[in-house]
Amino acid sequence: MVTGMVAGRLALVTGAGSGIGRAACQVLSREGATVIAADRNYDSAMQTIKSHIALASGSNAIGDHSAAEVDVSDSKSVQNLLKTVLTQYKAPPTIIVNSAGITRDNWLLKMSEDDFNAVLNVNLKGSFLVMQSFANAMTEISSSGSIVNISSIVGKYGNMGQTNYAGSKAGVVAMTQSAAKELGKFNIRVNAILPGFIRTPIIETVPEKVIQSLLKLVPLGRIGEPNEVAELIAFLSSDKSSFMTGAAIDVSGGY
Repeated sequence: MVTGMVAGRLALVTGAGSGIGRAACQVLSREGATVIAADRNYDSAMQTIKSHIALASGSNAIGDHSAAEVDVSDSKSVQNLLKTVLTQYKAPPTIIVNSAGITRDNWLLKMSEDDFNAVLNVNLKGSFLVMQSFANAMTEISSSGSIVNISSIVGKYGNMGQTNYAGSKAGVVAMTQSAAKELGKFNIRVNAILPGFIRTPIIETVPEKVIQSLLKLVPLGRIGEPNEVAELIAFLSSDKSSFMTGAAIDVSGGY
């Protein structure tokens, strides 16, 4: 018998091919969920399923873990993902983790409109499209659920070279709080997490000199690990957080 905080539930994780999304898949599966690892890069999503024992070792009563390709910024792609999930599992996921995100960093005075739009389309509109489509599916079968949106600490404090990214992530928090007010009557909870500097592919593009200067602003004095965010994702996905909705929680080492 599968046990854990989210045993017997179906979870969709976007951005599941790396970083926080991949860690979320690992922890949710460890806690008993069946996981759909969705990513723009299907091979990366499949690697998440195949390369981690908790995932590769199988399934629960709902069915096997699976990988899926999705471009969260494209409404047709999101709708196709929903159809695929409903066909395969006969029910919508009751845990949604919006972890897909990109950066296109540049100074405000030099940033192209294309780079601005690309980041807003994935980080903000993408979270909206996934949340709208899958929450609709949940309400149609009167299912309670939990949506966890990944924002960023820079959405609260800003960051040089990231006007587009910070703006998109601040939007995710406001959107989360608004959605929580609307979806509460359906017993669908919506919360946001604001990670600080976490060891993900995004942080690996930052020069070492910059990282060292940033670490001086982190009281715990180190970069966070993806699983330290994923443990909170699992908590917010479970009944242990049953009276939490509309919350925006920092996981930043005190930054």
